[in-house]
This record gives sequence, structure tokens and C-alpha cells, in this order.
Amino acid sequence: MNITYKDTHDFTAEQLKDLFLSVDWSSGHYPEKLATAMKNFETVYSAWDGEKLVGMICAMDDGVMTAYVHYLLIRPEYQGKAIGRRLVEMIKEKYADYLRIVCIAYDTELSFYENCGFKKSEVSSPMFITSLWT
Repeated sequence: MNITYKDTHDFTAEQLKDLFLSVDWSSGHYPEKLATAMKNFETVYSAWDGEKLVGMICAMDDGVMTAYVHYLLIRPEYQGKAIGRRLVEMIKEKYADYLRIVCIAYDTELSFYENCGFKKSEVSSPMFITSLWT
């Protein structure tokens, strides 16, 4: 396994569908919307095993102060191989001069994000209006 990392916004709908559904994320049922969304994110870093998309991280930002990590996902068979950690490091490097990098973590993934330097808020909670089920 030779993982390479890319800074690209161009993915096929099928690549995105396969990646998102591999982790049971309902947004994978909307691959055309995902392909459009990737083009609109400020930052998209992806991990590849040859021609296979195995992971990605996406962020939005205000240009100077705050960046929001919206997606971080790794195919299950590639988890535990430091791919997610490397993608987070790439985001931290890009936004090193920002005052805040924010993410919403599933409770089962809190320890991963804490190991990457994030801290759980004691004073705020994420809120959603959504039609997605995961």
C-alpha cells in the first residue's frame, strides 16, 4: 500500500459515492451533489491508494480567522493506518495562522480528534437542520 495525497476538487460522482457509502454516510446517496460540493469547498485534501480514493478531508473558511472541517472520512479497511491523522495535519498546516479550526465529531471519534489536538467544547453543542440520517 502506497498512499499518496492530493490537493484537488475534482472527483467523479462514483468515487465519492463509493467512499461515503463505505462509512455508511447517507450523503453518499447523493453523489452528484457531493461532486458539486467538493468543487465549492475552499480546501479538499484526498488520500489515494493507486487510483482508489481511500480518504478525504474538506474545510470551509472565512479567509482569516476560522476554518470549519466539514468532512473527514477514511474507508474502513484503511482506518488505523495514520491516513486520517495525516489529512488533519495537512489542514492544520494550511490554517496554522487562523485563530480557530472547528470540527463536529461523532462521539465515538472524540479520542481521535483529541489526539489530533482538538478539544471538546464545554460550553457549546452542534445543532443541525438536516434531511440526512447520518
